[in-house]
Amino acid sequence: MKHTRASGRRLEKLISICGSLPEVAVAVIGREGEHRSFIVRKEIFGYYTFDHHGDGREALLCKAPAGEQGRLVEEDPRRFFVPPYVGPQGWVGVRLDVGKPDWSEIAYLTRAAYRLTAPRTLGARLE
Repeated sequence: MKHTRASGRRLEKLISICGSLPEVAVAVIGREGEHRSFIVRKEIFGYYTFDHHGDGREALLCKAPAGEQGRLVEEDPRRFFVPPYVGPQGWVGVRLDVGKPDWSEIAYLTRAAYRLTAPRTLGARLE
């Protein structure tokens, strides 16, 4: 799987959404620098993955409120999935490469993940 202009634009949009949250840092991870982690005060609340271990997906992985992972995967298993490693902790995967991404939904999910991770004082700044 190779990066394309479209995947580059999706990554830029995701970085823009996450980067607009208070005190968020974006770190490049992976051997080829193909993944990103989204961090608030040294705590990760989301990842961008691109063909992670050859899974053929471009996705956002993020913390999800209790019950949200199961609901999303059940409602739309084509777009949502239980990610490896972090899925058992309730994280949800959102495919960015299937259809047109719903950026308002992705912004909602990243804000929810941020609120679950950030100190309350930072989370309150989103109100």
